[in-house]
Amino acid sequence: MAEIIDLSQDIYENMPVYKDLPQVKMSIHNTHEAWDGLEGATTKTPAVHKLELGEHTGTHVDAINHMAMQYKQHSIDTMPLSMFYTEGICLDLSYKHFEELITTEELKQACTKANVTIKKNDTVLIYTNHYRNAFGTNNWSKGPGLTPEAARWLGEQNIAAFGVETMSPGVPKKGNKTIHHICGELHFTHYENLINLHLLIGRGRFRFIGFPLKIKGGTGSPVRAVAIFED
Repeated sequence: MAEIIDLSQDIYENMPVYKDLPQVKMSIHNTHEAWDGLEGATTKTPAVHKLELGEHTGTHVDAINHMAMQYKQHSIDTMPLSMFYTEGICLDLSYKHFEELITTEELKQACTKANVTIKKNDTVLIYTNHYRNAFGTNNWSKGPGLTPEAARWLGEQNIAAFGVETMSPGVPKKGNKTIHHICGELHFTHYENLINLHLLIGRGRFRFIGFPLKIKGGTGSPVRAVAIFED
């Protein structure tokens, strides 16, 4: 029987989001008490919630049109589903500290240590243990991240995507915007806010799935990302 590992954050009101992005709001829109005509009920059992959130909430994938204005035609609903259903590997960079940069050479060393090779159309997940170390603390926004050179090297391997535990693929003001431009230029993408990557270390290849919502013109989407190990 296949083992399915959930790589996705919970979505809830006022959860941490990247600076300047919409805050998550959640309220009860319909109750079972109202539907059942229970006048004077002292409870409110949710039947339907109302959600207000940005496309880049929690565990999500960026669309190519998010990377720069010249890619405006490449919205999330136009991207092939094959980009979100791939083979995957997970690299151990858990020794990196707050706001440290991850270099190309360190990615290569992590591949050697894990005895894995990056293949065309892979999703490459980067484990830094930042989620377990910092989520819910003042250090959550201070995650390590790739250098632009490392992001370009990944793209040159013809991967579908890479994924990180942090709120951005790079360190803000240290090349994060450039990484987005590189993703647009080389037509690959990235996932942010992944969890449970420690459960993938040392286990080799797996099936990665991170399907987005089909948002017309969308610049990204929350996903239910999973890693699947077959028997």
